[in-house]
Amino acid sequence: MTQPPRPETFRTEIEAAAARIAPHVRRTPVMRMAGDDLGLPVPLVLKLELLQVTGSFKPRGAFNRMLSAPVPAAGVATASGGNHGAAVAYAARRLGHRAEVFCPVATPAAKTARIEGYGAVLHRVGAAYDEARVASEARAAETGAMIVHAYDQAEVLAGQGTVGLELEQDAPEATHVLVATGGGGLIGGIAAWYAGRGAQVVSVEPEGCPTLATALREGRPVPCPVGGVAADSLGARQVGALMFAVAKDHVAQAVLVPDEAIRDAQRRLWGALRLVAEAGGATALAALTSGAWTPPAGARVAVVVCGSNTDPANVTG
Repeated sequence: MTQPPRPETFRTEIEAAAARIAPHVRRTPVMRMAGDDLGLPVPLVLKLELLQVTGSFKPRGAFNRMLSAPVPAAGVATASGGNHGAAVAYAARRLGHRAEVFCPVATPAAKTARIEGYGAVLHRVGAAYDEARVASEARAAETGAMIVHAYDQAEVLAGQGTVGLELEQDAPEATHVLVATGGGGLIGGIAAWYAGRGAQVVSVEPEGCPTLATALREGRPVPCPVGGVAADSLGARQVGALMFAVAKDHVAQAVLVPDEAIRDAQRRLWGALRLVAEAGGATALAALTSGAWTPPAGARVAVVVCGSNTDPANVTG
């Protein structure tokens, strides 16, 4: 698919993706907790997607892409800040395909080690994700490999949307769902699932990577600065066109949080729950703990904790 289904019918694609990928991914748990455990005045539901295989939500989209069309003999190619690359490498190994992953030079060792550990050929290219993306596309054109985009493919959006499907089934009381945004595959899929169904989806981004907030303000995806503590996982230069078609109508709000709020959210998850979340994985929670987003009266808030691929010393030290 090169165009996404209309948001109101995307649920069918997400349901199909859920059935397709079920043998290969985990149905991650939700945790209901008193807000005061995290220093908050409201109870929360946490969707613990950091417990997914490879340590992030990314395998959902990677598997759905590879299982939706024949994979050529050349295998698959992708670009990634780390988590998506690990997911593609894992999915390719499980499905018996060759994988090449292009990462920025600064990608943390905790992530590149996973990529290589899953058997992919790793290329370190450029200072930012966009340079790695250009290199991966050139390589795919040369070899005939299937591109598995980190966020701007309908199959990837549908795969990530299965997080929303599970969350609605397991926490139907949620009125607001907070999701970290980078290129937008996760929030695009979740917003498509919840479209017109009551729960509001709220985007949370680092101040150093304001891709969706900027796109919503400008009315289209535009290049943005990339920087800060979560740039390795949320550092796309702009949101994908496919997710923006969903987000412009079905993401209720986009808020920005500073790096220190993200670090504080990481520390709170460790202190209260002994969960090691990477910076991008704790970004959605940071909107609450920093006060960047205040739940309205009577809200039942769910937060997607979406990744754990970091050196534990960065959180627990």
